[in-house]
Amino acid sequence: MRPLYEMEIIQIDVTNACANSCSNCTRLIGHHRKPFFMGFDIFCNAVDSLADFPGIVGMIGGEPLLHPDFEKMAHYMARKLPDPKRRGLWSSIPKGNKYGSLIKEVFGTQYFNDHTVNTILHQPVLVAAEEVVKDKEEMWELIDHCWVQNMWSASITPKGAFFCEVAASFDMLFGGPGGWEVGPDWWKRGVDEFDEQKNRACPKCGCAIPLERRPSVDNIDDVSPVNLELLRRIRSPGVAKGRTQLYTGRRVESWSPHSNWYMDEVDDEMEYRKRISDRLDGQLGGGE
Repeated sequence: MRPLYEMEIIQIDVTNACANSCSNCTRLIGHHRKPFFMGFDIFCNAVDSLADFPGIVGMIGGEPLLHPDFEKMAHYMARKLPDPKRRGLWSSIPKGNKYGSLIKEVFGTQYFNDHTVNTILHQPVLVAAEEVVKDKEEMWELIDHCWVQNMWSASITPKGAFFCEVAASFDMLFGGPGGWEVGPDWWKRGVDEFDEQKNRACPKCGCAIPLERRPSVDNIDDVSPVNLELLRRIRSPGVAKGRTQLYTGRRVESWSPHSNWYMDEVDDEMEYRKRISDRLDGQLGGGE
């Protein structure tokens, strides 16, 4: 695993409200009975805590543009993080929003993806490693090399800070005890400080295990039996709507994840990203 101070990005999860219902979403969207919206004061504290973090501070969801305080949050980031390249936005650019000019003004790092291409493949997050890998030594070896934690982000939610964005999602959905207190230097933690969060989340997660991926447009979440039971206990709307399916695939032999792995099968990634980015000038009306 990677210490937090070596990460290129740390995300602030401002909401899990989203217009999409992608398969195997890392934020486990579709299973929450109602979305959360991070309070503005909590967001400000999160940004302040990362003022000296050398990497990118991201706003992510769900869909961050659906947060009612998105404009205030963006302006706060602009004041507190002078380098625009350190201000990141992860968005699907949903129709009907009005933030085109604001996004261009504030966010020097932008990742746009609407997940509507059927060749975008998502890892089965809710297939528990402990149910698939019977050899626990092998399981922990795979977890220690998880591509999500090693290539992507720590995260802050309304419940605290986490060594991994997916661990943060599990805590939010299943009513975990929360993360670390968000204060100065929380992001300077090393791997030896992850154990409590790692032991709680990683055995229930499938991201580290070489499993078959599913197109995001299927709108089905692959689950393992123990996680399905946990979803039933919290009365998941996704389960009630038939959006889950017990995982029947096998461990795959070819396993070479990288930071942009989910886009591997997109024929022309640059054209796809340009099409989504063009919404800033088209559907968003330039931010008027």
